[in-house]
Amino acid sequence: MTASIASYRRGAALPVSNPFQRLAALLDGEEPGMPPIIMTIGEPQHAFPDFTGEVLLENLADFRRYPSINGTPDFRGAVADWLDRRYGLEGMVDRDRGVLPLNGSREGLSFGAIAARDQLAKGIDHPVVILPNPFYQTYAAAAHIADARSLLLDADAGHSFLPDLDSLDPDLLDQTVAFYIASPTNPEGSIADIGYLKRLIGLARKHRFFIFADECYSEIYRDTPPPGILEAAKDLGGGLDKVIVLNSLSKRSNLAGLRCGFAAGDPDFLEKWAKFRGLAAPQVPLPNQAVAVRAYGDEAHVIENRRLYNEKFAAAERYLASILGPVTPEAGFFLWLDISRWGDSVSVTRDLWRDVGVKVLPGGYLASDQDDGTNPGRSYIRVGLCAPLEITQTALERLANWLGDKTLRNTTTGNGA
Repeated sequence: MTASIASYRRGAALPVSNPFQRLAALLDGEEPGMPPIIMTIGEPQHAFPDFTGEVLLENLADFRRYPSINGTPDFRGAVADWLDRRYGLEGMVDRDRGVLPLNGSREGLSFGAIAARDQLAKGIDHPVVILPNPFYQTYAAAAHIADARSLLLDADAGHSFLPDLDSLDPDLLDQTVAFYIASPTNPEGSIADIGYLKRLIGLARKHRFFIFADECYSEIYRDTPPPGILEAAKDLGGGLDKVIVLNSLSKRSNLAGLRCGFAAGDPDFLEKWAKFRGLAAPQVPLPNQAVAVRAYGDEAHVIENRRLYNEKFAAAERYLASILGPVTPEAGFFLWLDISRWGDSVSVTRDLWRDVGVKVLPGGYLASDQDDGTNPGRSYIRVGLCAPLEITQTALERLANWLGDKTLRNTTTGNGA
């Protein structure tokens, strides 16, 4: 279903706290049944590129300088070149007006909606911002900052864990200023195909809203590179109007702490947004941009990073497929496991910690309740495969044993499984 937005209450979709704070409260006072293994946060633990320290040292003196809000020409050129190579864009991205550095993609996701609201000037007190459900919590913060009405589109297995575009009312789309979409999705790891992305762009141009495409997991895939929103725009024609992609070095290059990302796409939007950011946002340090230039020019470390994740997904199949069926998503580094046979996401999370010391994240904490009380994440847990292989295998073995033992007990007692 989709959430009703008939009445307005600021921050209606904004969680009271982030999922990790909620998890801490859930497990407060609970002792782990075995030595703890943390499989919750999506914080990369693989090595970052070995040239990182060298580049920072070479540019150390630039920490004294205030950078331009627009970023260096080298940074913008490196991003545009990478997008060209990755998506076959043939020079579509404007290197002067179509790329902006960000303090991580999170910054751009947070403040994109307010820029969209101001630039579109639809004359609506509380325009609509559309979010997938489950969602990265920053999307809800963006709607809150823009003083917008949030529309949560459930992303369930029946629609490949993507928002159902057929459920959208044209009148509602006319009131929309921003549509947040992640592909690959977080937490499910699904991929939107070119046809889906082209259809979304068509709706954005027809009804005048901006698409903020969160592609931070674009390089963490199994075999085939996922298509991107800019690639879809090229196929569709009409330039990059109404399309903004956001990405960073956090997942691709294991540089989450560098806080360096970018927004690219619609040059008219980004040129105006840069002026607003010049008033409100911190610039990206020049040494950080220099690391990004080097990182976007190197694929060897990205290929190795992907290999390490895929090795852990192969282990997940060995341990879990006989119980749950295939568990490997198309992309990302999370397992999104349907545990409804064993309970809801909160009770299973608590029991896993109590019994075997494996800490996972309840899927219900990554989604918001709809008006009818349903929650599309309630039947799932998210398991991050960020830890080294040996630790990951231990956690997967414990998880598989716990699921198997509980299934056997339920079957023996006649409770079903």
